[in-house]
Amino acid sequence: MPDAEPQPRGGGAQGPAPAVDPAVDPAGSTAPTPAIRSVRLAALLALVGGGLDSYTFISRGGVFANAQSGNVVLLGIAAAERHWWQALERLPPILAFVAGVLVAETLQRPRVAAVLRRPAWAAMVLELVVLAAVGLIPASAPDTLVTVLIAFMAAVQMTTFRTLVDAVYNSTMTTGNLRSAMQNAYAAVVNRDMDARRRARQFAGVVLAFLAGAFGGGWLTFAWGVRAVWAACVLLAVGLAIFVHDERVVRKPREGQGL
Repeated sequence: MPDAEPQPRGGGAQGPAPAVDPAVDPAGSTAPTPAIRSVRLAALLALVGGGLDSYTFISRGGVFANAQSGNVVLLGIAAAERHWWQALERLPPILAFVAGVLVAETLQRPRVAAVLRRPAWAAMVLELVVLAAVGLIPASAPDTLVTVLIAFMAAVQMTTFRTLVDAVYNSTMTTGNLRSAMQNAYAAVVNRDMDARRRARQFAGVVLAFLAGAFGGGWLTFAWGVRAVWAACVLLAVGLAIFVHDERVVRKPREGQGL
């Protein structure tokens, strides 16, 4: 999904500058960006995403469980070769990913969200519980069990947290973020677009966070083995703390205005 076109600024022939929603465009903002769209939460979730890819690759069968492109390709190859059992082996993580998307969407349904009050919090707690359980699964257990759980968790995270300030991003894989960083960097240089410059920095930060997560996840997995996944639980707990803090910061100005 392409980034939003930059809005013209200034007066003159173009007319007056459009109103800026400070929760969407931080230029001239007087209010903080909501935590669910903040750069720091996006970077934290990218740390988790990169760390989990390293974790599953090193300790759980040499696979990247966050994304399903590889499983879909391998499913197609196995089917083309008529290796039906191998094809079926690729289905569980794909189906788990589908289930994760459906669960995340259900959490955001108005009736469900009204009960939960904070569906994004619920999604993050669900992720934390799943990853804590993964750390209890011994290395001798079938790798498919772990990849299914992580595929489910990755889908929940990807579906719930998909906006970086005012642009779409992905916290569990980095290809699209790298493209967006370069696309916006190009627009910033060629068109002197300040919004694109800001987005380029934000996307670059998320890409670097994913790389740092991959490095840290790999190092911890070599050191701690299957329990290294609990480091991701710590990061998610920090994410919950960010939510609580930022919600209080946003609520105070509104309460002062009688909203």
